[in-house]
Amino acid sequence: MNDNILKKLQPHLIALGIFLLITIIYFSPVFQGKTLGQHDIAQWIGMSKEITDYRAKTGIEPLWTNSMFGGMPAYQISVMYPANLVQYVNNVLFLGLPSPANLLFICLFGFYILMITMRADFRLAIAGAIAYAFCSYFFVIIVAGHNTKAHAIALIPLVIAGVLMAYRGRMLFGAALTALALSLEIYANHLQITYYLAMAIGILVLCEGIQAVMNKKIPDFLKASVFLGIAAALAVLPNITNLWSTYEYGEYSTRGASELSEKKVSTGLDKDYALSWSYGRLETMTLLIPDFKGGSSGYKLDEKSKTYQALVQNTGSEGQAKSFIRQAPVYWGDQPSTSGPVYNGAIIFFLFVLSIFLLRGYMQWWLIAVTLLSIMLAWGRHFLPLTDFFFDHVPGYNKFRAVSMMLVLASFTLPFAAMLAVMKFTDGSIAKEKLKKSLQYSLYITGGFCLVFILVPGMFCDFIGNSDKQLEQYDWLLSALRSDRESILRMDALRSLFFVGVGFALLWFWLKDKLKLSMMLTGLCFFILIDMWGVDKRYLSDDNFTGTKSSADRPFTESAVDQQILQDKSYYRVYNTTVDAFSDASTSYFHKSIGGYHGAKLKRYQELIEFQIGKGNMNVLNMLNTKYFIVRNPQDQQQAAAQQNPGALGNAWFVSNWKIVPDADAEMKALDSLNTRTDVVIDKRYENVVQGLTTGIDSTATIALTSYAPNELKYSSSSSKDQFAVFSEIYYPKGWNAYIDGKLTPYAQVNYVLRGMKIPAGKHSIDFKFEPEVYITGEKISLFGSVAVLLLFAGAGYVELKGSDKSKTPAKKA
Repeated sequence: MNDNILKKLQPHLIALGIFLLITIIYFSPVFQGKTLGQHDIAQWIGMSKEITDYRAKTGIEPLWTNSMFGGMPAYQISVMYPANLVQYVNNVLFLGLPSPANLLFICLFGFYILMITMRADFRLAIAGAIAYAFCSYFFVIIVAGHNTKAHAIALIPLVIAGVLMAYRGRMLFGAALTALALSLEIYANHLQITYYLAMAIGILVLCEGIQAVMNKKIPDFLKASVFLGIAAALAVLPNITNLWSTYEYGEYSTRGASELSEKKVSTGLDKDYALSWSYGRLETMTLLIPDFKGGSSGYKLDEKSKTYQALVQNTGSEGQAKSFIRQAPVYWGDQPSTSGPVYNGAIIFFLFVLSIFLLRGYMQWWLIAVTLLSIMLAWGRHFLPLTDFFFDHVPGYNKFRAVSMMLVLASFTLPFAAMLAVMKFTDGSIAKEKLKKSLQYSLYITGGFCLVFILVPGMFCDFIGNSDKQLEQYDWLLSALRSDRESILRMDALRSLFFVGVGFALLWFWLKDKLKLSMMLTGLCFFILIDMWGVDKRYLSDDNFTGTKSSADRPFTESAVDQQILQDKSYYRVYNTTVDAFSDASTSYFHKSIGGYHGAKLKRYQELIEFQIGKGNMNVLNMLNTKYFIVRNPQDQQQAAAQQNPGALGNAWFVSNWKIVPDADAEMKALDSLNTRTDVVIDKRYENVVQGLTTGIDSTATIALTSYAPNELKYSSSSSKDQFAVFSEIYYPKGWNAYIDGKLTPYAQVNYVLRGMKIPAGKHSIDFKFEPEVYITGEKISLFGSVAVLLLFAGAGYVELKGSDKSKTPAKKA
């Protein structure tokens, strides 16, 4: 019995061993103690520093940070959700591997499971896993530090596996796998990828429904759909705290609607911003030919390149030439910049074309539909009729930017269809003559594309890039760059033609009985890996691992200016003008910054940046308690200096006058000339907060901050009459409660982004606490949902195993 089980597990253990070996070899520097210098991870460390420090010190989740943009919820920065037990399943799947090696392993594992549920030969499942996991985009985003995105992409196949199992008759276990996998997918916390996955599943359900109608199996379809609907609902529950808080925050973030009439009427992102990273239509050829558009924006050329030779000839400086070609602007695509293309492999593209000839039924409809939709939506501004329809009419689509990311769906469907094509090619259900013709047609199509760009690339390409405008005065350099761009395309087209030929040859020789099936499948594994590995190393090589774990954990070094400012132990804010303050979190690592780095800051704060801070309105900077400016040293522009702002208004102050305005437009306009030290502007929605108050101020009145924590600020006040106080804290209506002497007290949004409230005469303690109900209630639901998902999976797994044992028990003789 044990030997029998071991025999069945052997191929899967071999597969896992191969995946571990591949992962360890590719990320060998990680296992030697080196780390990637990931930009977004460094920025995340900067933006989350206050949160993680407070958590480590107190064991409490602050849920708010004042280190960025004056203050914002921590929901999309760093929050722990201990009630979500699914995270422990995720840790098991990572096998204790270091990041980002663990992401590659789980990507390989997930696609392998999908292929095994499709009853593929384990060698073909390995080939498919390699093809999916080694898509160049996966490695490009890892270099950038988009680890949550890579994590979410890695889990897509597991979710699809559960859905397909349910529709193929294994409803209980399919639904249970879907619930667990989708829980993990949501836990990965990249909602854009999860949204795209939901689109793919929606098309799959539609195709399944059409198939059910045609085959008169509507009851089975409806039953499976109900199982999956319940599974999807359960998958949400463990992650409800994160999802609920994100949804709640979205209304007030840059993803939400603006109240300013000057801004475009929208319930999502500005369309131009969302479409800025649109994949060019011709750029789609990178799916087959990797550096079709020149690769990355900073491409490393060699000294044999035309660019290098032209630089040496025209400048006479080999050093300058070598410096230039290390980051040469050879990318000539339509995106503003790119770290690398989306390359799915020449063999995979060839096999995908083969699948169009071989596959039939709903799977073919689904795979082709998702692939085409993925490509056309990735075109964004280059295919506006479709983009506008989705942006304006499909719920949630306009919440996301960088539409080129849609290609993650094509990066899944291409290898999946390719592997299904090989399964169909080898299962004996199609006549050899048809297989022969299908194979030849696929070669003609994919090989033909490659051949065109080897022989006459100029027929379709002009090799002119957006970056060329900066070099217009150097005709000789532009000419050399364009020559190198053409050469890169030719060489990669030749490279892809070779691998297309290899893919064709492996299937052709098997068809002619010149190769055994095992040899053919092993050959596919090997050459797919060779193809993809070679391209991926262009964008994530050993050279990228330059740091140590200690340097990665502390990516920013405290400067003399930082040390000078940190001598001040009071609570204040800093404006760093030596960096792009509103796209940089390095300042937040050391200080409370009015800037920061985040894709979804508060909408009103973003508008304050655009309309007031951006034009240097000192009254606004003063009300934000901007006590220090970091500027360039006038004597040495390479050095920074700290300037103290004597006009900073502190943590709270009393005002003598107020102005009630009708709407957000008037409130923003009033800030143009408002003396924030003495006056305050209030939207008429909150005019009740000044009812009964008289103008003027008690000259002896005082209000001061007595205790600071990210989620709780305490003040003391003293005055001889009722006063109106303004607090230099960002207003957020969902969670911040104000207490005067322990009694819950209403407060208002003032000066467009701040808090203000009436303070009674006498001595009082004032306490602002961040107590979001969404977190408190959400964690209770999350715990219940986690237990439900895990019990469902365990129970369904038990039933599946028992059913499998019974089906293999020999019948008793009569």
